Amino acid sequence: MDDQEAVVAQALRVVTERFPHALGAVLGGSAAQGRATATSDLDVAVLLPDSDTSRREVIRHDGRIVELFLNTLADVPEFFAWDRARRRGTVLFVYGQGLPLADPHGHVARARQLAKDVLASGPPALTATEWEHGRYVLTCFLDDLIDTPSDNRYEQLSLADQVLRKAADLVTAHHSAWAGMGKWLPRRLLSADPSLGKALLDGHRVVAEHADPRPLATAVKQALDLFGGPLMEGYAHRWRG
Repeated sequence: MDDQEAVVAQALRVVTERFPHALGAVLGGSAAQGRATATSDLDVAVLLPDSDTSRREVIRHDGRIVELFLNTLADVPEFFAWDRARRRGTVLFVYGQGLPLADPHGHVARARQLAKDVLASGPPALTATEWEHGRYVLTCFLDDLIDTPSDNRYEQLSLADQVLRKAADLVTAHHSAWAGMGKWLPRRLLSADPSLGKALLDGHRVVAEHADPRPLATAVKQALDLFGGPLMEGYAHRWRG
């Protein structure tokens, strides 16, 4: 048995041992793509009967962390809509791009097709209010980064992280592309805009390695030009208490 087969077999054991009543399951993430290492987590979506409860659990199985995305059959459409609204589509990608582990009644196949349809529709567009807020926040973080002395590394690095995250969110939104966090931030950013995404990531690395914010600032200003430019004075936010 090769490594990929071993990972798939382990994921299937998790499902059959812990959820014998499951309607089916899907293996997602790097494990489904054959890129799992010996220490990689397993992302497993489990489809449950409506007598159970939708939830998320994290367990350890045979020394490996397993992230379990548990949804009842009736909850799937609503959960997919919620996952889309977050603009990251975490579970949507598990179903839409994952590897089916078990599907005795065809429920997983239908859930996977729904996930693929939702993914194809893309994330929801930002509202005008969200665009204004995003521009304002990114402008504030960028100004703070530029003004921070290079020897204040704690603040400089924290600000560089915030600048990259906010810029990535806005760039992916501009291209109607899915956003990401953690290791998925650079992957989704580069997929949405290879040139500007690389400039932002390279600029962030220059801050980390050389305490120089100028390349990142240049890339962020290019990004802001796509959304209407920097926004500070004139910005207003109404409290909806």
